[in-house]
Amino acid sequence: MESTVEKLRAHVQELKDALEAEIEERQQEFRYQIHHHKVEFEAEARAAQRAAREGLASFLAHTRPLVVLTAPAIYALILPFALLDLFVTLYQAICFPVYGIARVKRRDYIAVDRHHLAYLNALQKLNCVYCGYCNGLLAYVREIAARTEQYWCPIKHARRLAETHDRYGSFTDYGDAQSYRAELMRLRAELAKERAGRGDDRPEGRPET
Repeated sequence: MESTVEKLRAHVQELKDALEAEIEERQQEFRYQIHHHKVEFEAEARAAQRAAREGLASFLAHTRPLVVLTAPAIYALILPFALLDLFVTLYQAICFPVYGIARVKRRDYIAVDRHHLAYLNALQKLNCVYCGYCNGLLAYVREIAARTEQYWCPIKHARRLAETHDRYGSFTDYGDAQSYRAELMRLRAELAKERAGRGDDRPEGRPET
């Protein structure tokens, strides 16, 4: 019999599918298509966007001085973000094949496409590229961490959390010692199944645990 958790996960997937359908409708409404990961607007739509663009000088004139002074604090974060990207990518490249886990694809989480919007000036485009990269990176890192947690410690916490990753709902209950070992093996098998379904190379071996 299908468990409550499985029903909820199926419902979440239905909501995701509905969201994708809504996005496709919006593409038609705002007259753009995506070809080979590149956004292409119809000529009339792009002309209307250019007409709505606020010039850089006007944009800066309407920006509070204190906001401008925070810019170094914002952009300085690109260094730790880039290092995080590098180290986490290396981590999964080294460890995931050994654990039998499918590697997370960066392009599934990091989208840099807002600079195609003609109603944004140069500074706004730069800000949008930065935000798209950093927020996408955090989602990418979270999925890598979630798969790692599913392999090593798939146990729910005792207290309720404000937000959890998508895999958390299938973890074992806190304090359920009887089910832990069997569920651990099952969840690891699910990771291996995901990897096989995506065509990744099979692991040469797994560490003793």
